[in-house]
Amino acid sequence: MKITPFLWFDDNLDAAIAFYRDIFGDAAVLNESRYGDAGPGPAGQIMMATFTLGGQEFMGLNGGPQYHFTPAISLFISCKDQAEVDHHWYSLINGGTPGRCGWLVDRFGLSWQVVPEALGRLMSSPDPARSGRVMQAMLEMSRLDIAGLQAAHDG
Repeated sequence: MKITPFLWFDDNLDAAIAFYRDIFGDAAVLNESRYGDAGPGPAGQIMMATFTLGGQEFMGLNGGPQYHFTPAISLFISCKDQAEVDHHWYSLINGGTPGRCGWLVDRFGLSWQVVPEALGRLMSSPDPARSGRVMQAMLEMSRLDIAGLQAAHDG
C-alpha cells in the first residue's frame, strides 16, 4: 500500500511546483496531464501532476476555487541544522505568512512546519524543568532557533 498526499490548488499548480522545485533541490515532476478543449479548466493548463519533494511523492490538481488548504494539515520538514532550518524557512515564507513554533503558510496557502531535529531531543529531556523551558522558548519563536532552544534547555 502507498499513501500519497493529494494537494488541491485553485489554478496555480505550475507555479507551486516551480516554487517548490527551487527550494527542494531533489524535486522532480514524475508526470502531468493538461486540460483539453472539453475543460473544465482552460485548454493547455496543467490539470494534475505527480511530483516529488524531499523524496516524498505528491499529487497536485488545479481543481478551482471550491476548496482551500487549512493549517489542520501541514507538511513537516525535519532539518538537521540551523542552516537547513533557515534555508527552508526563508524560502517558503517568501510571499507567505509566518506562524508560531516553526509553522508558516506559504504563498499558495499550504502550511509547513520547519523543525530542527534537535527539538525532539531537547523536548524529551527527563528533567521536566528543562523540557518546560524549551517549550516556553519555542512558544515565543516564529522561526525556530536551535541555539535559543539549547540555551533554554541548559537554563
